[in-house]
Amino acid sequence: MKDVFKKPDSFYEFFTRSAGVDKEATHYCPGCGHGNLHKIIAEALDDLEIADRTVFVSPVGCSVFGYYYFHVGNVQSAHGRAPAVATGVKRALPHSIVISYQGDGDLAAIGANNILQAANRGESLTVIFVNNAIYGMTGGQMAPTTLIDQKTTTSPYGRNATNEGFPMRVSELLSSLQAPVYIERCTLEDSKNIMKTRKAIRQALQNQIDNRGFSLVEVLAPCPTGWKLEPTDAREWVATKMVEVFPPGTYKKRDDAEARPIVPHPVLTAQEVLDKLSISDKPDEVTAEVAEDFPTHSLVLAGFGGQGILLLGQLIAKAAMRESKNVSWLPSYGPEMRGGTANCHVTVSRKRIGSPFVTTPTHVIAMNQPSMEKFAPLLADGGYMIYDSSFVKSVSLPSHVKPIAIPFSEIANELGNAKVANMVAAGALLALTGITADESMQQLIHELPRKQLIEVNMKALAAGRERMEALQAETAGTPA
Repeated sequence: MKDVFKKPDSFYEFFTRSAGVDKEATHYCPGCGHGNLHKIIAEALDDLEIADRTVFVSPVGCSVFGYYYFHVGNVQSAHGRAPAVATGVKRALPHSIVISYQGDGDLAAIGANNILQAANRGESLTVIFVNNAIYGMTGGQMAPTTLIDQKTTTSPYGRNATNEGFPMRVSELLSSLQAPVYIERCTLEDSKNIMKTRKAIRQALQNQIDNRGFSLVEVLAPCPTGWKLEPTDAREWVATKMVEVFPPGTYKKRDDAEARPIVPHPVLTAQEVLDKLSISDKPDEVTAEVAEDFPTHSLVLAGFGGQGILLLGQLIAKAAMRESKNVSWLPSYGPEMRGGTANCHVTVSRKRIGSPFVTTPTHVIAMNQPSMEKFAPLLADGGYMIYDSSFVKSVSLPSHVKPIAIPFSEIANELGNAKVANMVAAGALLALTGITADESMQQLIHELPRKQLIEVNMKALAAGRERMEALQAETAGTPA
């Protein structure tokens, strides 16, 4: 028998979801604790043979990147709400193994009540709490776990107990509750402690396999970038500074005799859910009021924050909804990293829509260069890339994509207000697709709160339509 050294099967073979980095490597900063912790978790999922029924729940922050790497079910939650989402998943799918993976700026701050209540209810979950004493991704601000005198971007003179209070000791706090069955704090400072962390993670997962109740493993992890230290110095800081405030150890471990028995929650069948929500189980149910030849439009609208992208998506969805079409609107506020694209997904269809997430858009509106580069490869065969040529100067698109260049922002400036570039884009899209009538969009423009912009918005809508119709006329007159 040979020892085989390889990447755990619970990891994707190639990290294709992680844009802009080596597809065989993680994107984490050198010395970051997440990499070690991910490997520990993946190996445990393999060895315990539970990957095929595991759901990884992660909120905003570095935790969100778990879906890049773990070949398991993945759900992203709002900031701090991972325990609530994990509770819902576990109750709906009692056979699943649910991991709530959270950082200290998330779990101990905005999510403090969520974790407290989930622990107090004794939900059968495994919570992995990464404590690096700082908001590691969003700028290095002070977190609830930041140490006294520790300097951050929001405590430049060091944390002061009088002003900001003391560091929050989550393991000690939760261990005072009756329901949890296992709470342990570990570190990633060296090989010996990494092995202790490995054992604790497996214990917490085994507790869930055995349906024993709530388990939490707190992991003291280095954040060299947030702390402005070299990786080796960051590990030393964990060993000399963090452990003084957050002593490693087992804070709660109840034996089977003490553990509160978990009573399985009733699980509704798929049909019972549909019945309760008054939803037909016919997958091809259609809206009779909409023309039979109306196609399904799957849109991604993207640009920088402040360009009115989310509003544009809302207006298209609302206008189509007023015409009795089925619609969905899914916004993205860029939780993964600063400086990225803001975007939203919009689907308009005669048929019922199964998911608001658009994986293969029929049309993309890109208001800047990063948006075009990010979403062009996702377009369906023959899909349209409608981009703002005011800002997009370098165009290199896949062969299956149909490009349409319109200077939305220049047209808006000519109308006297750069803020209406999104309405120019709306007019162009309506002319190209007929996704909704101009009248429906015009009604919504009149209902917008900033009444002083109604006139220029109406002009922008008309200007976008005119430019698209002119392009279509040029194309029609071009010899094949």
